[in-house]
Amino acid sequence: MFKKTLTAAGVMLALGSVVTPSLAADYKGPDLKGEVISITCPWTGAEEGIFQKVIDNFEKATGATVKHSCSQSSEQQIVIDIKAGSPTNISVFPQPGLAANMAAIGGLSPLGPKAQDWVKKNYAAGKSWADLGTYKNKAGKEEFYGFFYNVNVKSLVWYIPENFKEKGYKVPKTMEELQALTKKIAADGGAKPWCIGLGSDAATGWPGTDWVEDLMLRLHAPEVYDGWVNNSVKFNDPRVIEALEAYGWFSKNDAYVDGGAKAVATVSFKDSPKGLFGSPPKCYMHKQASFIPAFFPEGKASDADFFYFPSYAGKKLGNPVEGGGTIMTITKDSKGARAFMEYLQHPQAHEIWMAEGGFLTPHKGVDLAKYKTPALKKQGEILLNATTFRFDGSDLMPGAVGAGSFWKGMVDFSGGKSAKAVADDIQKSWDAIK
Repeated sequence: MFKKTLTAAGVMLALGSVVTPSLAADYKGPDLKGEVISITCPWTGAEEGIFQKVIDNFEKATGATVKHSCSQSSEQQIVIDIKAGSPTNISVFPQPGLAANMAAIGGLSPLGPKAQDWVKKNYAAGKSWADLGTYKNKAGKEEFYGFFYNVNVKSLVWYIPENFKEKGYKVPKTMEELQALTKKIAADGGAKPWCIGLGSDAATGWPGTDWVEDLMLRLHAPEVYDGWVNNSVKFNDPRVIEALEAYGWFSKNDAYVDGGAKAVATVSFKDSPKGLFGSPPKCYMHKQASFIPAFFPEGKASDADFFYFPSYAGKKLGNPVEGGGTIMTITKDSKGARAFMEYLQHPQAHEIWMAEGGFLTPHKGVDLAKYKTPALKKQGEILLNATTFRFDGSDLMPGAVGAGSFWKGMVDFSGGKSAKAVADDIQKSWDAIK
């Protein structure tokens, strides 16, 4: 492993000491004059500029110098540097699968049990976040390596409040209520309950995977989801087929989808929410992640709102949330690297970016009023109310499945293929890579 032994001073800074300042308190770090910390990160453009503000605050408080290199190809560069034995102190991964791969070859330094405990106590659904940052090392032993910073939410349903108000529709609080609302809208005639589109050029099909993943978390315990992602629960297991069919309940009924069920696979995911904004509208609801307002008609984003894609009251599985996020890891240990990771535990490291927009955090100690917009604050509240968080399942599966047969299967499913046949095909692709 590329881990170095910490000095006595470094031990004092070991990641994991619980930060409990008041919300108004500024971060006051250790004296790190002369310390240089290098970071490889995925943020570019405006995001890189915001991250620089987070860094500036750390440098001002500690006297350290932080040098970062951000690019869209950062993932590949991290792997190259680790394998060459010359990584930066901190590497930021856009998803945990690659981080786990690097831990398995000795490329990451463990953050330690105290850090893991801190996450469990201070992040909403903390065990979920701790588990997502825990991987097997070179010897096959599980250790905690990853601290999530800057996350996103996918478990959202978008709608136009004015359209709901006009029809007297209420925001559903449970999946049973969402299904009842879907039936009512269909029975009322006119606009359909849903706009759904899976089109995305070479990536066509991925929006359907998000539906299935969210439904897996609402139908079955998180452990079943985890088993499904690593294929210890087979893709054609009856519980997975149940989730596929639950998605089909919404997407394969001509009365429920604008354009009819067969159009789902061909409509672009970018265009599908536009049906919400017509006068009269073509649909009343659209399930998509927090980024979708970028594709709303110009000047119309403020007309829309969202609600949490609800769980089944009868299943009693709490409030699961699906999403993604970036993971901070130490790839070249040093006193400065440990101090910077500790800095990320402080609310201010989150609130700086919260105030700029494009950032969500499950940190329970932040001031929600710091979010730039009411929409971001509301998404932050969804994260804080989560009882379970799971990463996008298709992103964690082997590429041939998650970005291959699973995407294709969603298109085939929309075309009329049964859930069982689709699940069998996807499982065959898993078997072919084992």
